[in-house]
Amino acid sequence: MGDKETESTGIVANLTNNSGLKPAFFALVLAPTLLGAAHHIDHVIRGNHVGWPITPEVNPFTYSLAIYPLLAISLYLTVTDRVDAGYWAGFLAFSAGMLAFFHVSPWAVEPPRDVMVPYDVPAFGYLAFGILLALIASTVVGSAYAGLLWYRGESS
Repeated sequence: MGDKETESTGIVANLTNNSGLKPAFFALVLAPTLLGAAHHIDHVIRGNHVGWPITPEVNPFTYSLAIYPLLAISLYLTVTDRVDAGYWAGFLAFSAGMLAFFHVSPWAVEPPRDVMVPYDVPAFGYLAFGILLALIASTVVGSAYAGLLWYRGESS
């Protein structure tokens, strides 16, 4: 068990040392990824605005699942020094814009009431909406952080 812990610590250390990535970068990507997964799970739990692969319908939910392979490809490109902080500033800014447009804008496809109302217990609805707001905030903060690194000419 100790070997696994050392091995995983070694992987992160190797990535940060060899690629110039800062540990904060991993938080910058990990927080929105985890919050996004929680939001997708919330869709399934509340049963609205759900599409393929949960239902046969292809809809914005289906397309939003593309974020996970895009994140994996983006991390690979970052670790192999093919993209820098400027890429992530744009990637996260675009993500924040899409999330805000689809959830909290006047043209929202899934407005706040669609996130909160399906729950029988109002606290669960507010929690789900809080996760969504935290997801949007994490992409905004991540984009600003990456933009600052890019402006300074630093690595991610």
